[in-house]
Amino acid sequence: MKKIAILQPNYLPWKGVFDMIYQVNQFVFLEDVQYTQHDWRNRNKIVTSDGVKWITVPVKNSDRFEQKIYEAHIDNRYNWRRKHKNAIAINYKKARYFEQYKYILDEIYDREWETISELNMYTTKMIAKVLGIGTSFISSLEIPTTGEKTDRLIEICKYLEADAYLSGPAAKSYIEDRKFIDNNIKLEYIEYNYPVYKQLYGEFEHGVTILDLIFNCGPESMKYIVNS
Repeated sequence: MKKIAILQPNYLPWKGVFDMIYQVNQFVFLEDVQYTQHDWRNRNKIVTSDGVKWITVPVKNSDRFEQKIYEAHIDNRYNWRRKHKNAIAINYKKARYFEQYKYILDEIYDREWETISELNMYTTKMIAKVLGIGTSFISSLEIPTTGEKTDRLIEICKYLEADAYLSGPAAKSYIEDRKFIDNNIKLEYIEYNYPVYKQLYGEFEHGVTILDLIFNCGPESMKYIVNS
């Protein structure tokens, strides 16, 4: 059985995204859909001594309604890379595995990025490799489709010769289950249910970037990702 998942490329995703990537044979970055403001595409959370804080990548014309994710260009007039790198380094320098994995920050921030998709896809694939996840990746721009919503998901499954599709739980409200049944594609929904680990500050927070887990748990990170 070949199983796939389809999701927009997100900035330094949380562990749930890597759980989804781990569970499938191929992961599709959904780039050619509308770019949404104040979303996970260009921001995420880190744990700090002052509580959980957002770090946000500036995007040009982020309020343009018709703009697709792959068209969203980063506004490099602002030195956001240095700001983000410093913020992460300062707040995680005391983490048990920070020194071992701080090269990740160099990989991400010591180069210039043109688009949010380019940044997000590269970093997601790079971090998956760090975690030892062998899933293959493809962009939706490489897959010809004509349908929308559930029909498009099924077209992508068929193009990739997948007979199982793993979805996030939020999609239950709009996915048409019957269409998957009619096309002999098994529809599954991921369950986000993870154990806590030792974070540096305050009350435990699940919904933060994967870097929090890596810096705190290092080579044991997958034990806190794989959904038992």
